[in-house]
Formats: sequence, C-alpha cells, structure tokens
Amino acid sequence: MYLLKLVISLLVINVHADYTPYSADWSDQAVIPLGTNRANIFNLDATTLDQMKIAGYKHANIYPVAVTGLLIPYQPLLNFFKADSSNPIKEMILQFGKNYAGFSSEAELYQWLGLNQFNPDSATGIYKIPYPNGKKDQFYVGAGLVTTADGSKGLTFSCFACHSANLFGTTVLGLTNKRPRANKFFHMARGVVPYIPNRIFKLSTGANAGEVAMFDRTKKNLVSVEAVTPQVLGLDTSLPQVALSLARRNEDEYASKSKIYEKYPRPNDLENFVADSKPMPWWNLKYKTRWLADGSITSGNPILTNILWNEIGRGADLKELEIWMKNNRKTIDELTVAAFATEAPRYTDFFPATSIDLAKAKKGEQLFNHSCLKCHGEYQKAWSLPNASSLNAVEILATTNIIYHEKTSVKDVETDPQRNEGIKAFADALNNLSISKWMKTTVVAQVGYVPPPLVGIWSRYPYLHNNSIPNLCALLSDPKMRPKSYIAGPAINKAVDFDQECVGYPVGNKIPKAWLADSEATYRVGKGGLTNSGHTNGIIGENGEELLSAEDKKSLIEFLKTL
Repeated sequence: MYLLKLVISLLVINVHADYTPYSADWSDQAVIPLGTNRANIFNLDATTLDQMKIAGYKHANIYPVAVTGLLIPYQPLLNFFKADSSNPIKEMILQFGKNYAGFSSEAELYQWLGLNQFNPDSATGIYKIPYPNGKKDQFYVGAGLVTTADGSKGLTFSCFACHSANLFGTTVLGLTNKRPRANKFFHMARGVVPYIPNRIFKLSTGANAGEVAMFDRTKKNLVSVEAVTPQVLGLDTSLPQVALSLARRNEDEYASKSKIYEKYPRPNDLENFVADSKPMPWWNLKYKTRWLADGSITSGNPILTNILWNEIGRGADLKELEIWMKNNRKTIDELTVAAFATEAPRYTDFFPATSIDLAKAKKGEQLFNHSCLKCHGEYQKAWSLPNASSLNAVEILATTNIIYHEKTSVKDVETDPQRNEGIKAFADALNNLSISKWMKTTVVAQVGYVPPPLVGIWSRYPYLHNNSIPNLCALLSDPKMRPKSYIAGPAINKAVDFDQECVGYPVGNKIPKAWLADSEATYRVGKGGLTNSGHTNGIIGENGEELLSAEDKKSLIEFLKTL
C-alpha cells in the first residue's frame, strides 16, 4: 500500500520536473539595497510577474501540496452535516469532543474557522481575488478541494486561512487573520478523529472506498500530530504544533514515524510554555532578509519553511514532502512571487482622505523620524514632493519611498520574551532534518524581535507579536497605563468596531455590547506569553516620564495612518 501511494505521489509531483526554477538570495548574507525592496523577488518582466502572482494566489487558496498529511473527505463531510443527532459519529464527537461547535453546514464550519468570503466581481486592485478554478465555485477564501488519484475529493485549508482577513466587509489578502481557529480545529480533530472506526465512518457518512482510505490515512497521520489551542482568539500556536509533533517522531533526518513515540512522546517545553504569536502580514516580506516575528529563520525561502512547518503539523511523510518540493519548484516559485508582491491596504481605501488632518500628519512625520525611524525605517511622503500642491487629497498622503534596513535586525525592546524563547524547544530538531538542509533553511533562537516595516500598520491591529496591545493609543502609552484587557471583536462596522482616533480595537465603554459575551476573544494581560510590557523607547524616558504630549501622540498616529 505504501509503495502504491508513493508511486501515485511521484506521478502527481513530476508535472513540473522539467521546470527551471528562479533564484534569489536566501542566505543569511542577503542584502537589500537601501530604498529598494524585493516585491519582484525574481526580477521578472511585468507580464510574467502578473501571471505568476495570480497563479500563486490560486495556490494560496487551494493548498497545492499533493502529499499533504491531512485531507477531510468532502462528500462524507457534507453528509455528516445533514445527519441527525442520532448519527453514530455525531454521538461520538459529542461524547469525546468537548469543544465541538455543533456545525450544521459547510458555511458554519468556515465561518467558525474564521475564513473570509471572496470579494465581489466588481472589486479592483489589491482587492480583486482570482478564483482558483477560474470561476466562483468556492465561496470562502482558504478552503479548497483536492482530487486524489482515485477521484475522491478532499477538503483542506491553505495559506489564506491565516493570511487573509475581513476588513469592514472586504477581504484583504496577506493581512493577518484576526479571528482564526485553525489551531483549535486541529486540536479538536486530534482528540476525536483517530478514535472513530472506519466502519462507523463509512456507515455514518455513506463514504465510498476511496473516501474511507482518505479518512484512514488522515487518522494515521493525526496520531503523529499534537496541537495546542491558542490562549486567545487571534493568536497562532504553530510553534508548539511543530515541536510537539516532532516529539512524536523519531530523531532521524526525516523525522520518520514511530509508533512508540506516538504513544509515548518525548517531553518538550512547549507542552505548557506559552509561545503564541500572530501570523505576520505578507507584504512585509519584500523588505526583510529573515523571517518570523523574532527573525529566528535566518536563511531560506519562507514559503518552503511554511510548507514544511504545515506538513510536520499535518503528519506528512517528510521523504515524500522533500520529493514533492524538489519536483514542484514552479508551484513554489509562484507562491513566492505572490507573497512577496502582496500590497498593503491604504487607510484611504476605507476612510475619506479628508478625515486625516494633514498638518498633524506632517508634524507626526517629524516626531516619527526623531523617535522611530532608526528601528522601523524611513517613509518618504508625497507631501514633500515639489509638485505637492497639485496633488489631490489621496495622492498627497501616499508614501513615495521606504528606506528600511539592508539586513533585517533583531532588537530587544523588553516585550514579552516567550515567543522567541519557544524557538529553542525545537530549533535543533528542525535544523537536523534532511529537508531543512536541502531548503538551506536555518533556525536560530534570537533575543528580541524584528522591528517590522510599518506599511499598512493601521490595519494590523492589535499590536506586538502577541496581540497584547489593542490600539496605537495604548502602544504609545506607559505600559502601566495600557489596558489590562480588551475584546478582539470582528471588523464589520467601521463606525463602531474600529477606533479611528486610536487606530485599532475600541476599549472600555467603547466596546460594542455584542462583543462582551465573547470570552474566547477576551484578551487578559498578565500571564507569561501574554504580557504587554516594553516598546517604550521614545515614549517613556529614563526616569519614567512621558516623552510625548497628548497632542504629539495624536500627530504621530495621524502620520501612521498614512503608511
């Protein structure tokens, strides 16, 4: 059976075997000349860039890894939704699945997962989302169907499940999903699915032989996976999912499967150590030479790293995955092009340009250049151009050039250290993998975090790597005065779900009443991994004094809206 599966996978993956891959400098010596970026990562002509970007977005919608470890038999899933409460599987899930959400339809599942809908056909620019199959046969971004060799359809979730977000009714590709439940879904599945007998699955869902085989393979792979539920809605637990899943495998160069470790996994600090973080926005990739919030991936293509981490967390066979990667460089290149070419949403796409006080924004630029530029880069504005007087209200707010660092740096500004400390729990295990060596990916634990480019910062709330600060007003305050709790509600109504003055989540008596019952989205500061201290340079002086007046803060925020 294994040989048959391997032969089938080889037939699938050799589609691009004659493809000559593009190259970029993924080494730890990579340099980006000041004032430039890698939006066109492979220096393609305009037509090829556009074609590869569209293809990459399609892959980001329908997960392209043919040897992925987990697939949900699609038609049986639909049949499950239609079944009544006496269905044997529903009874088992209700009995063992304490967190079972009681989905009654495909749409309810996607909504609970935090997936976002495709924008209307009338959408333009960065908001136009290409349909994976050339037609609108899917209605949620990041949920895709994969057809196996025997014709069975399997549901899987792709990049845009975590790297797209709803912003006041518009889906923005590359933006951090503010309310994802992918990790929680894996945790639920891990606790229930392996214990459902194949015959019960077949009887309860009407599955055919191919769908039963798909279910059986998913069950076996789930046994080599361990997942942790995020502390708060909006955070991601990929670190412990990778670390704890590796602890259920052998320590050889392919992390081969082990029935012993599946039953008795090796201890790992991330079983209890909180290292939650939010997924990073895609459009910042073009300015960086190392990856993740803490810069711990010091070399290698981040798309390959993402696929590897995904598949360790899905129980895939890493020998098969390495073969797939080597023979599907076209797909990887297309995903890479799309991720690096992604652009940030502008504040004026959602709010009138006249709502920004230009005089305050110009004053804010001066404050920024004095206090923030050294770490976060310089943002040159259209209002400084010789022809600024001829520009309209939108044009004059544009950023004309960004001067970030030649090499991505890491700074310790005393924010919560547990995310970067968590890397230590599995860095060696990752670096020792054959697939990591082929990818030339190296993971090195850092002290501190990357001060990121601030493009689209207005849309990237809540702030810091662990989402511990709800808005920019809180970020620019003394840590002792920052909110001790807030609610990460949905961004639906921009009049009440977004604080335009403070840029981010409303807090205190501004919180919409409908949010108050959402305990899963309530962020309580204080626990290790969830602290909101640090990031006080230029904000708080050596003697604890405020360095910015109330008016200074308003001006600085007005400037940040324009980035």
